[in-house]
Amino acid sequence: MKVAVVILNWNGKQLLEQFLPSVVQFSKEATVYVADNASTDDSVAFVSANFPTVSIVVNSTNTGYAGGYNEALQHIEADIYALVNSDIEVTENWLQPIINTFQNEPTTAIIQPKILDFKNKDYFEYAGAAGGFIDQYGYPFCRGRIFDTLEKDNGQYDSNQEIFWASGACFFIRSAVYKELNGFDTSFFAHQEEIDLCWRAINKGYSIQYLFESKVYHVGGATLQQGNPKKTELNFRNSLLMLTKNLPEKDLYKVLFIRMILDGIAGIQFLLKGKFNHFLAILKAHVAFYARYSENFKKRSDFQRSEYYITKSIVYSYFVKKIRFFNDLIMFK
Repeated sequence: MKVAVVILNWNGKQLLEQFLPSVVQFSKEATVYVADNASTDDSVAFVSANFPTVSIVVNSTNTGYAGGYNEALQHIEADIYALVNSDIEVTENWLQPIINTFQNEPTTAIIQPKILDFKNKDYFEYAGAAGGFIDQYGYPFCRGRIFDTLEKDNGQYDSNQEIFWASGACFFIRSAVYKELNGFDTSFFAHQEEIDLCWRAINKGYSIQYLFESKVYHVGGATLQQGNPKKTELNFRNSLLMLTKNLPEKDLYKVLFIRMILDGIAGIQFLLKGKFNHFLAILKAHVAFYARYSENFKKRSDFQRSEYYITKSIVYSYFVKKIRFFNDLIMFK
């Protein structure tokens, strides 16, 4: 089974200098690629001079995470794509459990490893933790992370499990499935495009797995900080786009209506906290969603799975019922 580890880079020489050595050291089963998203620093020259075994693909323009991977992967032949952020530190034997699962489980299309915090290695990391889920209204959360509450890794999620979405920070997918689904939706640019791709894979009958035996550490926020208003805008806009594409038809308008009300409440909360830029970001997200609604609706597939969430409202569970940990959420749902 041919595996390609592909690191998307944009002006990330420092990150490559820090994290590429571990990827090269512990990825003997794979070919390592750096896909450069039209960087203006000397990233490409640095990789070429210091990592002769690493192949380089240069994209013509910076089209974000979604477009960047879609363009680069056209030039990479492999059975499995491992899409890895440039701020990921991998560990020994991180690839073998994943390769074994792909070989033994033909309906498994996408896999995520355990993702821990590089800056606090005993804790799960925000982007993915121990595998992702969404609630009825499309709000994402993880085993090991609900909103801003990060759990300590005490082995509570040391079980391989089917999940709803895998983190784009370290995302394994069969190349045949990636091509069948036409890759990431480039209209997303960045943020939540991996959830959309996972949902589309599920609607096609594929499964997504979390494997705890494979472990990586993620810095997180290295490309766009968690509190950045642009990130808020993209997350809210893309979540609405994703719901429109993938929700069961009978639930579509009801869920969108309630979701917009919840987004409005979130905007008011930002205002009350003096975060006017984030309030404005939600407003911009909704305007952009309305402008793209018709075009986006046409992307719906012939079938949408009716069972897509494990809890009705993660917002209610977290802010009203004060549930902070995933296992408690499942116990009391």
